[in-house]
Amino acid sequence: MTTSTEKFPSKNHLDSMEQKLVILFVFEKMAIPLSEASVIDICTTDNNWLTYMECKQFLAELIDTNFLYRVPKANTLNITQDGISCLSVFFKRIPSSIREDIVTYVRANRVRCRKRQEYFCDYVRNADGTYTVIMRIDNNSNSLVEIKMIVSNRQHAMYIYKNWDNKAASVYSLLHDNLIE
Repeated sequence: MTTSTEKFPSKNHLDSMEQKLVILFVFEKMAIPLSEASVIDICTTDNNWLTYMECKQFLAELIDTNFLYRVPKANTLNITQDGISCLSVFFKRIPSSIREDIVTYVRANRVRCRKRQEYFCDYVRNADGTYTVIMRIDNNSNSLVEIKMIVSNRQHAMYIYKNWDNKAASVYSLLHDNLIE
């Protein structure tokens, strides 16, 4: 029986350069800007290629060295031409098992990651005990629609929060069709 530590080199066996290359490779294969939270989830929680603290540190260093940049008016990061050039030179430093795993992960999760980038939902408790749910659909750096909805309890807020990714497109279509006619 193989465990994940047997299947892939332990993150402790990757040096800092290799870990930064893993991050750059994720950006290159995703081919879309990603939020910092998405990158951290992909590299730590979903796949255990890096630790949380290493991923945070290396993201900051990749931005400082101009291999990643912050997308203007969006809360996302993307790879620069310098990052692509660096990756092409040092590509082979990433263990082949991790490269293959990244490619497989991206194929299976690109659409979900894109939705995660375009659909935003959060909720906050109000002073009177109700909850305000904030739902938004973004396209590039523009917000297509933002809805704030007050619900009576946390259960309703959580239900909306959990379902927004699956319902956002149909909500937008319904609003658009009804308001434009």
